[in-house]
Amino acid sequence: MLTEDRTDTIFALASGVGRSAIAVIRISGAKAEAALDALTKGRTPPARRASLRTLYDPGTHEPLDNALVALFPGPKSFTGETIVEIDVTGGRAVVQATLFALARISGLRPAEPGEFAWRAFVNGKLDLSSVEGLADLVEAETAAQRRQALRLAGGELRALADAIRSDLVAASAEIEAQIDFSDVEDAEALSLVGVRSIIARAAARVREALAGAQAARRVREGFTVVVAGAPNAGKSTLINALSKRDVAIVSPVPGTTRDSIEVFLEIDGLPITLIDTAGIRSTLDPIESEGVRRTERHMRSADMTLWLKAPPGLSFSENQVPLEMGSNTVIVETKADLRTGASSAAISVSAKTGEGLDALLALITSHAGGDSSTNGSLIAHERHRLAFRDALKALERAMDSRQSEAELIAEDLRLASRALQRVAGRVDVEDVLDSIFARLCVGK
Repeated sequence: MLTEDRTDTIFALASGVGRSAIAVIRISGAKAEAALDALTKGRTPPARRASLRTLYDPGTHEPLDNALVALFPGPKSFTGETIVEIDVTGGRAVVQATLFALARISGLRPAEPGEFAWRAFVNGKLDLSSVEGLADLVEAETAAQRRQALRLAGGELRALADAIRSDLVAASAEIEAQIDFSDVEDAEALSLVGVRSIIARAAARVREALAGAQAARRVREGFTVVVAGAPNAGKSTLINALSKRDVAIVSPVPGTTRDSIEVFLEIDGLPITLIDTAGIRSTLDPIESEGVRRTERHMRSADMTLWLKAPPGLSFSENQVPLEMGSNTVIVETKADLRTGASSAAISVSAKTGEGLDALLALITSHAGGDSSTNGSLIAHERHRLAFRDALKALERAMDSRQSEAELIAEDLRLASRALQRVAGRVDVEDVLDSIFARLCVGK
């Protein structure tokens, strides 16, 4: 896509495929206005004013539809080029006829995935982090993901990186002054004190952003919770209770669940995936043994594991807790309605009565990091995390009291500034451009 001729005028269906009341077709490029002129037989509307026009096939002059059209001359448009948007009736025949008519106009071609956003990027209308936010917004499934993506698409992360860089520019000016006037008495000591104060402030802001990166990533990518334990510990029953539907087979026969079952939930805006797993026990059954291996694999990769154990005497097999229980494992006692004594588990629940379910959901949300999309970090992408991490490393070197050479401090400030510039896509991002823009729809 990035090798396409950007002088071409492109067009695409910008709304969803399938029958609908309205379908939006977008055109961008130098010949966009001429294309609209051809479709409307010269009745091009005034700029930035939605107007009703009859569309005609430029070749056959057959009327295609009565459409709402709008013209946005560049550079004041989404892509920075002249853009035309056409709202036609959403039936497949109308949409296809309009797209075929555009394809017959000389100089127009169908857009590649993400090409509208690509043109906005190269024309300075969007920075790269905003494009990533736009792609996240297209893929958002929960309220938290939507809010986080909207903030990223709105340029908040770029604004933060630029604000930190402005501090680094001030520090660099101090360093350059020291280098230029190194023969002035006490100039070095005074400059280094001021510079390190500025660097410390910038480093603190970078650390703060990085501190919320894990929670922000979980909002974007989701939080995986494995429900594990011995056979008949109540795993499938709990999954059904939490999801409020029968997604897993419940049976008194041990070993019923032999494969993993995934259930998607939205809890307080967070995307949570619950995984029901095979009960862990020693078995000669090759199918059940494979289920146990898959359970163990899921536990190793999960963000959180709920290890279920029934009250004594109510489980098919021993309620042994894993010997190597990680920090992400929580012991949950099930069948609380049948318990006769005090529970030793972190939390006790009953799928039958609902006891403890709200507390369990709150615990999962807490481990997932809560809703970081409202006021937390926006470093949800690994690319952004690495850029901020590299900037922090350079700033920490610059603050090292053992380093007193002004030239070395200046170089570390340059490296930190360059790392932050990667967030907006100003340097060193050629190798990731294709993958980022390919995430977008054709009409974006």
